[in-house]
Amino acid sequence: MKHIGDDFIYILYLSIGLIASTLGAIAGLGGGVIIKPVLDLFGHFDLPTIGVLSAATVLAMAAASLIKMRKKELEIDKTASSFIAGGSILGGITGKSIFNLIAISLEIPAITAIIQSSILAVLLSLIFIYFKRKHQIRSYILKNKLGIISVGFLLGFLSAFLGIGGGPLNVAVLCLLFSMSAKNAGINSIFIIFFSQLSALLLIAFSSGFEGYNLNMLYLMIPGGIAGGIIGSEIVIKLSDSQVERIFSISIILIIIINVFNIVKVALIH
Repeated sequence: MKHIGDDFIYILYLSIGLIASTLGAIAGLGGGVIIKPVLDLFGHFDLPTIGVLSAATVLAMAAASLIKMRKKELEIDKTASSFIAGGSILGGITGKSIFNLIAISLEIPAITAIIQSSILAVLLSLIFIYFKRKHQIRSYILKNKLGIISVGFLLGFLSAFLGIGGGPLNVAVLCLLFSMSAKNAGINSIFIIFFSQLSALLLIAFSSGFEGYNLNMLYLMIPGGIAGGIIGSEIVIKLSDSQVERIFSISIILIIIINVFNIVKVALIH
């Protein structure tokens, strides 16, 4: 028998997937950096399940965005982005392994949640400050392949440990180390996110499997992710670099506020 409020829950999770993925596709956020703290806020799922829900939704968004953008004249630096993606896969495996050790093996989910939210809030604050002062900061064009792979490893590690997909980190690094505009960085970020999230899900599939996860909401979040990827990739083509950067900055502020709220909530409960 259907419980009262089920319809609201279904609409809620479809909306989370749709809105997060639309913003993710527009600004290169990926969606995971929005989905992860929002799901933490509602508290319906444990941290490992949230990680899978986020990764699967973001993968769907990235795939839909890339397919849609293939027909458009958008610049993807496949050399740099491929090396970053390769490094992020290795870093993602390492980050997810450490996350599993802390959150699952040591059974300290509350402490892990506070650590994740705190690191994410600090990183996002630094990224926000960087974009506000970007015109005063020198950018580079990194060409050393080992250096690019190392950057990808660090991005993948942080993204997997924090369960965010890496969008804002990717965008900031691509602007700083590869002199990309915010718009092109966002597009390349989606390319990198696709491979990092695919590897994260394959790691789970071939290690623990998905039996221990409550993935009922994936049937709503994945369609939301696909729709968001299509809508976002259509919108971003029509926007200027400054408009994309403004959407990016506003999204970052909202995510920081949610993360700070999550830190306080978990600290008060425990």
